Amino acid sequence: MDKIALVTITYNSANILSKFLDCVWNQTYSNLVLYVVDNFSTDETLNMLQRTNDSRLVLIKNQSNLGVAKANNQGITKSIEDGCDHVLIINNDVEFEPALIEKLIKFQLEKGCSLVAPKMMHFDMPNNLWYAGAWFVKNKGYIPLHRGMNELDKCQYDKIIQVEYGPTCCLLVKAEVFKDIGFMNEKYFVYFDDTDFLYRVYRDGRHKMFYFPHVKFYHKVGSLTKSFNTNKDKVYRGDFFIKQNTRNHVYFLKQIGGLFAYIFIFWLFLKNNIRFIVNPRIRKDFVTWWLINKSYFQGLRM
Repeated sequence: MDKIALVTITYNSANILSKFLDCVWNQTYSNLVLYVVDNFSTDETLNMLQRTNDSRLVLIKNQSNLGVAKANNQGITKSIEDGCDHVLIINNDVEFEPALIEKLIKFQLEKGCSLVAPKMMHFDMPNNLWYAGAWFVKNKGYIPLHRGMNELDKCQYDKIIQVEYGPTCCLLVKAEVFKDIGFMNEKYFVYFDDTDFLYRVYRDGRHKMFYFPHVKFYHKVGSLTKSFNTNKDKVYRGDFFIKQNTRNHVYFLKQIGGLFAYIFIFWLFLKNNIRFIVNPRIRKDFVTWWLINKSYFQGLRM
């Protein structure tokens, strides 16, 4: 039986952690190790983890918040050193069925593929899709758009199919992929780290990824990064999301390179300012406008 590493990052995750841990310890696949990389939580997260009475838990404690890419690399590196054959990169703001790992591993071995991404549903709308496959879209700046996003699930995307992208809130990866492609680019504090990694996998061509729909998996979207804020009953994009998403898209395009990518970088400057004007989920004030444009030029300097 292959050894599976689950790598997850905690940062003040106490309010959602117990349900996640229950899902992990109730898995029908027993040869697993849970690597938790804590990014300097200040709530009850560490106490909850330290009270966990299971020898399969490996806790890595950081003395500051090192970001998602670096923390994932810490967990992945440790798991490979420990002889794990597969790495399941997974968020802890998720809940899933007891047979999740067993199903993903069985499918991966039968298909002979290197990466598997399952169908993912909204936790608060459990009949609505969040992810049902994705491919890099060149005319969107190579952003991989989730197929079926927010659609009512009527089994319309229940065909197993090869894909180019799967979010790392649940992505099964053979350990050899990291040896061939490398790890996450640690310049991405959060957002675009998985996009960058999987674009490198796609461009390299040696490793194939498939979408596997026959699981029950639910994502509490945005609960960890606080990507939306509410002000006077209106929902706005949070400053942290705007900063990271804006600059990282620019940096991602720089990593791709080529004439089209650099033309799109210029277009992004115009697009971001148009979006500021017309998007109702972006606050209309000077501070937000300045944040958008400052973050854009930070991306150019990364």
